[in-house]
Amino acid sequence: MTTLSPTKARANLTHWLKKASAGEDIGILCGDKVIALRPVRVFAEDSDYAKREYGVTDAELDAFVKRTDAELKRDRQAGRMTKYKGDFHAAIRG
Repeated sequence: MTTLSPTKARANLTHWLKKASAGEDIGILCGDKVIALRPVRVFAEDSDYAKREYGVTDAELDAFVKRTDAELKRDRQAGRMTKYKGDFHAAIRG
């Protein structure tokens, strides 16, 4: 394993990320521990994420979605929510 200080890792982070992505063992020191850089699989489907991350069942997730959709509908009807009509990208650029 190649082990780096945070300063050395930061100086050429893209290089080390590419090495880790290619399967090389790369570690960064954090106090007395080594934190490994490893690629992770990302799942696009929200329900998979919720089940893995929070341990919810399909029924619990369905109930949450139903409840949240109903709350959003009530808030829209009551005028508590409006659609943003501005330029989102310009707003975040400042």
